[in-house]
Amino acid sequence: MTSWYVSSQARSWTSAEPTADPREFHRSLPGYEPTSLTEFPTLAAELGVGRVLVKDESKRLGLPAFKVLGASWACRQVLDQHPGAQLVTATDGNHGRAVARMAKHFDVTSTVFVPKVMIEETAGRIAAEGAEVVRVDGDYDEAVRAAARYADDSADRALVQDTAWQGYTEVPAWIVEGYQTLLHEIDDQLQGHLDLIAVPVGVGSLAEAVVRHYRRPGTHHPTVLSVEPDTAACVLASLGIGHPATVATANTVMAGLNCGTVSGTAWPVLRDGCDAAVAVTDAQALRAVADLATLGISSGASGAATLAGVRAVLRDPARRAALDLGDDAVIVLLSTEGNPS
Repeated sequence: MTSWYVSSQARSWTSAEPTADPREFHRSLPGYEPTSLTEFPTLAAELGVGRVLVKDESKRLGLPAFKVLGASWACRQVLDQHPGAQLVTATDGNHGRAVARMAKHFDVTSTVFVPKVMIEETAGRIAAEGAEVVRVDGDYDEAVRAAARYADDSADRALVQDTAWQGYTEVPAWIVEGYQTLLHEIDDQLQGHLDLIAVPVGVGSLAEAVVRHYRRPGTHHPTVLSVEPDTAACVLASLGIGHPATVATANTVMAGLNCGTVSGTAWPVLRDGCDAAVAVTDAQALRAVADLATLGISSGASGAATLAGVRAVLRDPARRAALDLGDDAVIVLLSTEGNPS
């Protein structure tokens, strides 16, 4: 499979205006504050661009990942419709912990399904939030199917899943809406145009939020680069063939991105509005983890994948030329999780 995809048409695509703004809700949550956007001239010099800034999501509402922005907003909407319901989800890590945290915040119970390969420490963190953790004999996609079946078995349960499929789109759309807070923060902090934003991709919900935000009518349209593990590059594979593809996955240090099927609602947005996609190896991601740590950024492999991805693109003359990035380009890397070690 190719490790690279580029579209010359995506930047001209325009998304619809958002229908909701979750910022006031997020500001009402205990401990809310914008996460840092920090500039690193050494990375800019290495990559031959004007500025490189890292959006550090290692401390977001008391959790070490951005996921709680989408989970909290969706849980609020779900509980408005189903007061007192048990919240159910599947996860490869951070989303499940965020749902469990919000269930505790809203004083309801939660059940979280996890794949067989999840390490005990990660499952333990979810359980420590008060959730019942159910391990399935399969991968992330099988955990999602198990969670959906369990939620459907009782009217007192509600599924809060961050991937969409036919007949299940409303909750994933709320999760995408929740991520808009992060992007509005970047706009406020940067106070100027950016030329490229790199986003790590699992099922594609965050990437959908990024594309929607930066393709709004009447706004500047920067390049959007999606970054995935080379062992679970479902979006890259789908973009390459022009329709959704499910790929076999294997163990990766980028556990939060270890997903084999693109979200049904994310797919048409990424197909039309994502400029480029790249796959990176575990070794590349781990180097990025170490380099960000040297700069004072705690980033897990899934978050540091964006630095690995930008390196894989900008160090290749043909790829760089395809994106038409000058030596004064402004780049934002989304570091979506802290380093758990």
